[in-house]
Amino acid sequence: MHPMLNIAVKAARKAGSIINRASIDVDLVRVTRKQHNDFVTEVDRAAEAAIIEIIRTAYPEHAILAEESGQSWSEGELTDHEYTWVIDPLDGTTNFIHGFPQYAVSIGQLHKGQPVQAVVYDPTRDELFTATKGAGAFLNNRRIRVTRRDKLADCLIGTGFPFRDLEGMEEYLEMFALMTRSCAGLRRPGAAALDLAYVACGRLDGFFERGLKPWDMAAGNLLITEAGGLVGNYAGEARQIEQGEILAGNPKAFAQMVRLLAPYSLDNAKPTKPAAI
Repeated sequence: MHPMLNIAVKAARKAGSIINRASIDVDLVRVTRKQHNDFVTEVDRAAEAAIIEIIRTAYPEHAILAEESGQSWSEGELTDHEYTWVIDPLDGTTNFIHGFPQYAVSIGQLHKGQPVQAVVYDPTRDELFTATKGAGAFLNNRRIRVTRRDKLADCLIGTGFPFRDLEGMEEYLEMFALMTRSCAGLRRPGAAALDLAYVACGRLDGFFERGLKPWDMAAGNLLITEAGGLVGNYAGEARQIEQGEILAGNPKAFAQMVRLLAPYSLDNAKPTKPAAI
């Protein structure tokens, strides 16, 4: 295992143990609302602190962009530094608060803006998804691949609702209806990092969501490409990290999803006001 991936695994497992201990008495966990339907708990903060401590100890010169301590970020933060660790200490906080066992720790490492190491750890099931650029993707040390289904009509697709910004709901419901008619089933489990890992290991054939942050995507992005899948925005372009609009899947499913969802891509967004004459 690559030494930097080893540190990411160590950090993810430490965060997972904090989350698992707290899940035993989840009703006692203190919860704060960041904005509509967007929660943070003392567990998110404790898990993030543990991850950062392990990474800083090993690589004090590396940059860190983490969800709870890096709420405002600029694209430059992902490319300005040689190495940047992008961390979501608990993706699926709302699920966690309700005791719904679908959440994960996500740690991605970027080298000059490109994902090179990835860990997604599901502490409930003790499932560890890992990838190093060029070396494949693994689940608990077993090599994983995306599915081979070639017809979208046979595919199980994951998605996520626009839970923070409800203004996009009508357009999203159009996409939801379109995809429901076009695939075998649509699932909305509520933790994007884990959904992307599920695409990588073949539990989902594809996934799409908008309004994500780099820490939701950085690790899952690499897991999927290393497992033989494709990742982009709804138009199929490699702008997903900066746009927060992601579409992923096995190559055949990806192409068919792009054909359906490209008209909804931010790349094709209509201007909100007329251009000056």
